[in-house]
Amino acid sequence: MSEPNTAEVHQTVRKRYASIARESQSCCGTSNPTETDPAQIGYSNDAITGLDDVAQTSLGCGNPLGLEAVRPGDVVLDLGSGTGLDCFLAAKATGDAGRVIGVDMTPEMIQTATQNAKKHGIDNVEFRQGQIESLPVEDQSVDLVISNCVINLSPDKAQVFREVFRVLRPSGRIVFTDIVATAPIDSELKEDLDALAACVSGAAEIEDVRRMMEDAGFDAIEIQTIHQDWIETTDCCGSGEKAPVVSALIRGVKPRRSR
Repeated sequence: MSEPNTAEVHQTVRKRYASIARESQSCCGTSNPTETDPAQIGYSNDAITGLDDVAQTSLGCGNPLGLEAVRPGDVVLDLGSGTGLDCFLAAKATGDAGRVIGVDMTPEMIQTATQNAKKHGIDNVEFRQGQIESLPVEDQSVDLVISNCVINLSPDKAQVFREVFRVLRPSGRIVFTDIVATAPIDSELKEDLDALAACVSGAAEIEDVRRMMEDAGFDAIEIQTIHQDWIETTDCCGSGEKAPVVSALIRGVKPRRSR
């Protein structure tokens, strides 16, 4: 066997997360949304007050907004916005002067997130269907890009970082949580599409993430491990796979002047 191609990856990921949206299941934690504890991945009870129903169906491996990444008036872009939790938290932080754009490849997720926004009366958020390797967003139109356990799913992570760099304004920031590898992942596991869609086998090694971000043009790159025991304590959608991966908080800045 060989590693899956881009079309196979996109198809598998879309199918899996469409199912999650329809069944209101949660990955990266538990398959039963009523048992999900957002605090385990860094969300405070105060932060999600009023959004408990969204938090219980949210997917993630950390909290990209945990260090108050959003500034009032920011235009924020969320890659792989899912049911909308991080978008809604960002919308609160940026206020009426800012806005939030969520991009997701799965129509069912877009529908669910849009319904959640209407239900909670959040007006400064919009959701667009698209792939993170080709963002439906204008050049230099965003102040902050966030993402939560999504970039590891991409078959072309270098292109994702190039796209992020394109849409960010000078001095714009990227802050995201993701699964990264601390050692090479077994080639047989990399061929397993189910393991990839379960946020395991698609993880890039830490220094590869740093290199791809540098090649895209980012400065001030920081990669901080936040859950070293992630794979040991999390049965991600029943994958049962063990791999040398951890959860990390990653930051970068687009220079005021591009190279």
